[in-house]
Amino acid sequence: MSNQHKHPTISFRISDAERKQIESRILASGMMKKDYFVRSCIYNRICVVGKKETIYPLVQTINALYLQLLEMQKSFIECCEHQALNSLPTNDEIKELQTDYNNLLTAIIDLLDGAKYLWEGESHEQ
Repeated sequence: MSNQHKHPTISFRISDAERKQIESRILASGMMKKDYFVRSCIYNRICVVGKKETIYPLVQTINALYLQLLEMQKSFIECCEHQALNSLPTNDEIKELQTDYNNLLTAIIDLLDGAKYLWEGESHEQ
């Protein structure tokens, strides 16, 4: 089996009752187990249990990403001004970075959406 690429495996332990519930849902969905788990993990709503203090690090992560994007923009502008186009990232590198950012931001937005009940009823200062 050498030289064959295998995708990573995700596993977790569940109780017998949870397994029966999951198996029933898979059967009712008509999907294969793999497809059911992938779609459930990616497309289901996220319920955040906690308090505001546990959510603030997510907001700080978004801010850090924003600052990193501003720094990248500055670097691109400097490269273009100095005609140093050979030091710019390749198209594939940019697409990979874009995918990484999209995935991370989507996950953070979904988590924050699931935690919005923590702020409901409060006024927000911007």
